[in-house]
Amino acid sequence: MVPLIIFAFFNYGSAIATRAYMEEASAQAGTALRLAVSALSGHLNRYEALPALIADHDDIKELVSAPEDAALRDAANLYLKEINGLLKSSDIYVVKPDGETIAASNYDGPASFVGQNFSYRPYFQDAVEGRQARFYALGTTSLKRGYYFAAPIRTGADIRGVIVFKVDIDMIESSWGGGEYKIFVSDPEGIIFMSGSPEWLYGAILPLTADRVARTEASRRYANARLAALPVTRHHFEQHELMTLAGERGSSEYLVLSHYMPAEDWTVNVLMETSSIRAQARTALAAVFLFLCIAGLAVAVLRQRRARLAERMQMQAEARNELERRVEERTADLARVNSRIEEEIAERRLTEQQLRQTQADLIQAGKLAGLGQMSAALSHEFNQPLAAAKTYTDSASVLIDRGRTEEARDNIRRIGGLIDRMAAISRHLRNFARKPNEKLGPVSLDEAMRDTLEIIAWRLKAADAELLLALGPRPPVVRAGSVRLQQVLVNVISNAADAVEGLDDRRIEVSAFEEAGKVVLTVRDHGPGVPAAIAERIFDPFFTTKGVGKGLGLGLSISYNIIKDFGGSLGAANHPEGGAVFRIDLQSAAGLMPEAAE
Repeated sequence: MVPLIIFAFFNYGSAIATRAYMEEASAQAGTALRLAVSALSGHLNRYEALPALIADHDDIKELVSAPEDAALRDAANLYLKEINGLLKSSDIYVVKPDGETIAASNYDGPASFVGQNFSYRPYFQDAVEGRQARFYALGTTSLKRGYYFAAPIRTGADIRGVIVFKVDIDMIESSWGGGEYKIFVSDPEGIIFMSGSPEWLYGAILPLTADRVARTEASRRYANARLAALPVTRHHFEQHELMTLAGERGSSEYLVLSHYMPAEDWTVNVLMETSSIRAQARTALAAVFLFLCIAGLAVAVLRQRRARLAERMQMQAEARNELERRVEERTADLARVNSRIEEEIAERRLTEQQLRQTQADLIQAGKLAGLGQMSAALSHEFNQPLAAAKTYTDSASVLIDRGRTEEARDNIRRIGGLIDRMAAISRHLRNFARKPNEKLGPVSLDEAMRDTLEIIAWRLKAADAELLLALGPRPPVVRAGSVRLQQVLVNVISNAADAVEGLDDRRIEVSAFEEAGKVVLTVRDHGPGVPAAIAERIFDPFFTTKGVGKGLGLGLSISYNIIKDFGGSLGAANHPEGGAVFRIDLQSAAGLMPEAAE
């Protein structure tokens, strides 16, 4: 039963699908047919009125009145050749009433029409009787196909000759090749005169009966061309005309649309292969069948899923009851576990707070340790201005007694400058020693370096080190804390001073540049560099290579954590030319006005 249903479905469905695609293909082929007919009509109508105009020319009338006059023949030949070149036609020629050609545009060519007799041509016979004539044929002299327009040449009431205008049709024919459609033109006898498929030329789509062959030979329409009947079988699919054409590669079936052009007396045919139409119909039918199969499968799957769903819901209800019982047991266990976890979290938070406080105390201890190391040198820094101030004060008293007030005022101004210098040193030490808050903001490296130099000037002087700054024409602005950044710079530059102390080359080079949205600050010394054995431990707390009493080993560790808090990084490496290089990477704050970050 099922195979019979499928067979009936395919038969009925195939007919419906083929009919639909055949209608669509017929509409498309009809459009191509209308375009081909319009192109042919337009091309030929351009030349229809020209023979009568040329026949009315004085030189042509004089020639047919005196056909033996050599001078008139030469003038007419030149005139026809010139007109033929301007109009881009095939040939133009003048024929006497007896059919002899006396002038032609190709008079000087190898296949000249001059002297040829065309009295057998229907176009000549119609024109010599006074009618406008048309004819299409293969030239007997030129062996070129063309469309002929003919008109009588009148002098007064008499017809003295015929003017013939031949139009080339190869240009239109060449546009028909290689397309989706096969286009050809056939005459009333069914012989193909124009075709986009050259192998079909002069083939007959109607049987070549004796009457048809006789009429064709009488007009010599196709000269000596060999005519042959094509192996054509005609049939119909509903209202559509079909044609099966046998060939070397097998038979091909075509959908045929035709249009008769009465003025030209020929039929324009457009053929479209039905193989693609039938293939589309089969594909559509297969797609529908596949869709129906999928739909049937989906219905079966849906019914099966509903049955399984009902069974699953029952199982879920049983599982839910069991789950609720287990949840109650687990909830009690989780409550106890949560209580223990909360206690552990509280302990960890307390430990973290203590760790942060310890870290802050270590940072402050590092500062105070640094201040302790500076104290002796700072005492010297303060004693020198104080001694100078004492000298300037005693000198000022003597100058006032002697009435030299201007010189006394100059001494007082010098004393004021010394007091300002001591105040600046004291201010930087106070800022350096206090604990910073956690706010970060834009910090200019130029200002941070100036404040740093005020603090470590004594250390550079003690080591007899030369500090070379290269911060660029526009010193970068970084995201940091001002006081903590100074602490990092003090630690790193102080270590560089320790490294070069007592050496021949005591230069310390500090440079800054921007790279990929970050600011890179490097501090290079010309000392012995970082030994490979301690390179991985250099930032560990309490690790130092200095002697007892010269350091706690916290400076670089504190600096590393400060830079990390800024969102940057601190690293150390050896320079290829000698010495150590400390690299500090910080986030750029370019475009922002520096604000107080501490």
